[in-house]
Amino acid sequence: MTAEAGIRPERLRRVLVRAPNWLGDTVMALPALRALRRALPDAELSVAGPWVVPLLEAEPDLGRPLALPAGPARRLAWARARRRQELDLALVLPGSFATALEAWLTGARHRVGYAGDGRARLLTHAVAPPADRVHQVDLYLGLLGCLGVRDAPATPTLAVAPARRDEARALWRGAGLGPGAPAVAIQLGAAFGPSKLWPAERLAALAAVLEGDGVPVVFLGDPTAAPLLAAVARAAGRPLRSLVGRDHPALLPALLAEFAVLVAPDSGPAHVAAAVGVPVVALFGPTDPRLTAPRGAAHAALWRRPPCAPCFLPRCPIDHRCLAALAVADVAAAVRARLGARAPA
Repeated sequence: MTAEAGIRPERLRRVLVRAPNWLGDTVMALPALRALRRALPDAELSVAGPWVVPLLEAEPDLGRPLALPAGPARRLAWARARRRQELDLALVLPGSFATALEAWLTGARHRVGYAGDGRARLLTHAVAPPADRVHQVDLYLGLLGCLGVRDAPATPTLAVAPARRDEARALWRGAGLGPGAPAVAIQLGAAFGPSKLWPAERLAALAAVLEGDGVPVVFLGDPTAAPLLAAVARAAGRPLRSLVGRDHPALLPALLAEFAVLVAPDSGPAHVAAAVGVPVVALFGPTDPRLTAPRGAAHAALWRRPPCAPCFLPRCPIDHRCLAALAVADVAAAVRARLGARAPA
């Protein structure tokens, strides 16, 4: 069956959405989830993915978040167990063969996803990918065409649980910040690989420039960012205000919501911050901001594109000229332009 055959939304009662595997992609899928809920207001909607439980904690209307087990064999067994639900629809947002196989194992009556990677035979509605590459938000929304969904809002938004705000503010105070301080966060690390990372000496110089303006700077990141934090501290020649390794996935939206601006590589936290209303200055190098930059006029995607970019390589095989071309003065100017311009949370 082709995607053009269409699906009658009024006949869908039990729906499973397979969310993306990456944090940023899961945030970029939020407009598709909201559009799906509007199209299926009475359906029993479940959303499965590695990041949906912490992200959707304060978004109960978007469906029941389901954690996925680790490892491909366990995930396939998990998918097979969904047969008991007698699903009417499995919507597969990722483009991998494995996730289409998961949908097939659920036995869902309708299985919708993009064609490619040998997936078409596992899907009842194999949607042709766009002829030209489009922003990831629009790519996910494009899968809803067979449900008759058109022209849905395409800017991700995310609510923050009040209890998490209290937890985040406790960390905020622990970093020596007073309530309402217009602090700037600098995100360290990116799951993609080191090719997305600005040099440590420039991160140190940016912090010095902003703090010279009287703006507190706090470094953020998961525990794996500790070596990078140490490198930035060596370049700075002084201790740095840091919350590296002190948050957790469910706290991330609330913690980012406390800041006036976030400086980050093309990464999941950049999208979380944008979704909770914090202006983002995103530093792009090997990837393409036309595909994954945070949506909205409040954000800046800085890209000094050399001929070799976008290469989409996790490690630069030459001299990292894409990110080396980003000057401290340019990033500082983008931050200054956004201080005080924060959108309502």
